[in-house]
Amino acid sequence: MNLKEIQDLLKQINKLELAEFKMKTNDLELSVRTKHYEKNKTQNIISAPISTPAAPVQTPAAPAAPAAASDKPAAPEKVEEAAPDESNYLEVRSPIVGTFYRSPSPDKPPFFKVGDAVKQGDVVCIVEAMKLFNEIESEVSGKVVKVMVEDAQPVEYDQVLFLVDPKG
Repeated sequence: MNLKEIQDLLKQINKLELAEFKMKTNDLELSVRTKHYEKNKTQNIISAPISTPAAPVQTPAAPAAPAAASDKPAAPEKVEEAAPDESNYLEVRSPIVGTFYRSPSPDKPPFFKVGDAVKQGDVVCIVEAMKLFNEIESEVSGKVVKVMVEDAQPVEYDQVLFLVDPKG
């Protein structure tokens, strides 16, 4: 299986909103957990040999919970404040599936912390994929306002890693 086939497979996994995907052959073992893995306590797994393409599996999607009107005045104010702020932020997304690391090694400080200024091209984190440590560069400039992923947690393709305020 070449890199292009793996990337296509990862895109399909993302589209199907699977929680977990595992595939094992004589020369390749692939295991992917998506953001849906934590949300769904039941695991959706597809196992297939490399010579047999995996059939598309429809997972039942939980309907989005509508925002409930609250009688408490404090809760709506917090929601109203957070929504407009985050919409003005730029996103730094993961270009690959892997494990997210905020620092170059466990004994070193993170590349960036909340409040730090980041420039386009700066290395903001590392994503480990298949034993390769890939430096992820920012495609935006501004101030880091939120780290969206915990250190050493799995990330999926196109998952938001950081929120950056371009006015920063």
